[in-house]
Amino acid sequence: MLTLTNAQIRRALLVLVGFHILIICASNYLVQLPFQIFELHTTWGAFSFPFVYLATDLTVRIFGQSAARRIILKAMIPALLISYLMGVIFHQGSFQGFTALSEFNNFVFRIAFASFAAYLIGQLMDITVFAKLRNTQSWWVAPAASTLIGNLVDTLVFFSLAFYASSDSFMAAHWPEIASVDYGFKLIVSLGLFLPAYGVLLKVLERKIVKLPTQQELATN
Repeated sequence: MLTLTNAQIRRALLVLVGFHILIICASNYLVQLPFQIFELHTTWGAFSFPFVYLATDLTVRIFGQSAARRIILKAMIPALLISYLMGVIFHQGSFQGFTALSEFNNFVFRIAFASFAAYLIGQLMDITVFAKLRNTQSWWVAPAASTLIGNLVDTLVFFSLAFYASSDSFMAAHWPEIASVDYGFKLIVSLGLFLPAYGVLLKVLERKIVKLPTQQELATN
C-alpha cells in the first residue's frame, strides 16, 4: 500500500466513488435489457458491472481495506436513488418521460434495492477476499479469487431479490438461467479482459491519480 497525502487520498477516492455510482446506475439500466447468445438468456448488465470489481480491487491494492469500504458506503445511497430515477424514466429501455416520476414504481425500486443489497454484500466479500490474498507471491491470485467469489455472491443476491416471483413474467420464469449465464459472462469479462488490464490500470492510477505531492499539498499536510 502506498504512503499518500490527505489531498491525494481525497482526490482519488472522489474519482472512485463517482466511478462506482456510474457503473451501478448503468448496470441497473442494462440489466433490464435481456438478450440471447448461443441460445442462452442473459442481460447487457453482465458486461458492465465487472468494472466495479476491478475498481474495488485496485482500491484495496493502493489504499487498503478501510478506504475501499468508505467508497462503498459513500456510493451506495446515491447509486440507489439515481438507479431508481433512471429506471423509472427509462423503464425497460424506453424513455417514459419525467412525468413517470409522479408515481412510485415498485418494479424499478425492487431492482434498485436488489442492486443496493447485492452491491453492499458482494463488494464487502470482494474486499475481504482480496485483502487476505493481496500479499501472495502471484499478483493475479487476489483479484482472480475475489472476482470469482464477489461476483457469485452479488449475482445470487441481486437476481433472487430482484426477480423471484416478479411481476415481469419473463424474468420471473428465467431468472435462475439468466443469473447463471450472467455470472458466466461476468467471469469471462473479468478474468479474460480485466485481469490482464489490472496491472496496467494500477500503473495508470499511480501516475495520474496518485501523483507525487506538489509543494502546495505538502504545505497543507
